Amino acid sequence: MNPIRIYDYCFDRIHLWIQYDRKSIGFIEVVIEVFYPSARNAEGLVMFSHGFLIGNDPFFYLKKITGAFTGDNPLFGIKPSHYYNYTQAIVERNWAMACVSASHLQFEGVPWLDFGGNPRVGQDAYAAASYLIKYGATDFFYKLDDHKRHSTKAFLEEIKKYRFMKPGCNNVIFAGHSVGGAHAQVAACGFDTMNKIGQQTGYTFDPVMYDREFLPRYSDRMSEWKDEERAKPVGLLQFSPVDQQIPLFAPGMQAYREALSQKPMPILMIVGECDCACLDSNAIQKPPAWSPDPSVTSQFSQLAPPGGSSWAVVANVERGSHCGYLTADSPLCSLADGQDQCKRSVGKNPYKACGEESVFSTMLLKELIGSCPVKSRKDPSVDGDFCDWLNSGCLKWLDSKNPGGILNMVPFPDGSHIDYSGKPNRCP
Repeated sequence: MNPIRIYDYCFDRIHLWIQYDRKSIGFIEVVIEVFYPSARNAEGLVMFSHGFLIGNDPFFYLKKITGAFTGDNPLFGIKPSHYYNYTQAIVERNWAMACVSASHLQFEGVPWLDFGGNPRVGQDAYAAASYLIKYGATDFFYKLDDHKRHSTKAFLEEIKKYRFMKPGCNNVIFAGHSVGGAHAQVAACGFDTMNKIGQQTGYTFDPVMYDREFLPRYSDRMSEWKDEERAKPVGLLQFSPVDQQIPLFAPGMQAYREALSQKPMPILMIVGECDCACLDSNAIQKPPAWSPDPSVTSQFSQLAPPGGSSWAVVANVERGSHCGYLTADSPLCSLADGQDQCKRSVGKNPYKACGEESVFSTMLLKELIGSCPVKSRKDPSVDGDFCDWLNSGCLKWLDSKNPGGILNMVPFPDGSHIDYSGKPNRCP
C-alpha cells in the first residue's frame, strides 16, 4: 500500500518473512504497522508488542488464499495500532511508533495468537525495529540492497525515500502489554545479548529477512549489518507483563530479565491492583509480574534483584485492570477483567478500555520518550546513571498520588508511588 498521510504523520504497513538463523528451517510471517513523521526526521522509535487477547479470525486460511491474489494479508486484520493508539505521545516528541504481529500459532480459529513465554516473539520485535531503521517504510528491501552493491551514491539517494529516522539515530524504546510486555523484555536486551542467550537456550538469533515464501529475495544476516543499522534499546515499558512457561514450547523470559537487570537503561513496569492476569500465577502462567511480598519470585524481582544495579522501576495503578491500557474495546481482552475471573476486582470498579488508564498510558509514554536516553544532569552531552533516571522528568511525573490529574496510584509502604531495588539509600 501507499503510505497514508494524516497531518504531519504517515501510516504504512510492511509484510516480511523472517528466518531466525541461517541454520534454522523455520520461517515466520511478520506484519508491521508504522507511524512516522512525514518530514522523515524521527528522533526515535517505539516498537510495541501487543497482548494475545486481541483479534481472531476463523476465516484466516481462506483470506490467506484470496490475499495471494488481492495483495491483502489477513495478518493485517490484527490491527494492534487500533488497540494501542498512543500516537499523541509520539507526535508531541517527534518520534515514530510501530506495532509488530506474527503468525506463531496458525491453527484453525486463532491463527495468530501467541500465549506467551516464547522468546521468538520478542525476537520478531527486535528484527522489525532493526528493519525499519535500516530500510525504512518499504517492502522492497532487496532493491535497496541491490543499489548498495552497485553504487553507494545511488543507494544513499534512494534510501532517502524510505528511511524516516534522523540520520544516525537508532534509538528504540521497546514496549508491550500483557504477553507482549514479556516479549518486549527479550527485544530490549539488544542484538548481542539476544544472540548470546539464544546460543545457550536453543533460540539462536541472527535473522535474515525474506520478501515472500517462494523463490524469495533475502537480506544479509543481521550480524553483518552495521551497528547503526540495528536497533539500539534505550528503554523498556511493560504494561502488566504476563510470562508463561510450557515445557518444550515456551521456556519463558527469565534469562532475558536477568540480563536486563545488569543493563544501564530505563526499565519501567506498570501493574494494576485489579489485574489478576499479571499479578496471579498458576502452573503455566508464571512468575507473576510483581508481588508486594519480597519473598515471592516475580518478573520484577528478576529484573531488580536485591542489592543489584538494576534500573527497573515499578508502579501500581489504583483500580488498574488488565485491559484499561487499550485505546479501543476488545471483548476478548475484557474477559480477563471479569469479576468471575478476577477476585481482585470485586467491589473496586476497575478501569475499562478507552478510559482514564488509557489516557494515563499515553501520557506516561510521552514522559518516558522525553527521558530516553537518560542524560547526565551535570553534563547533558554524556549518558546518565541510575540516579539521573530516578530524577528524570518521567519518574518525577509518575511518583505522585495523581500523575497528570488522571488517576490515582497505589502507594508503597514508604509512601512513595514507585519502587526499585536498593531503595531508599541508593541515590543521595
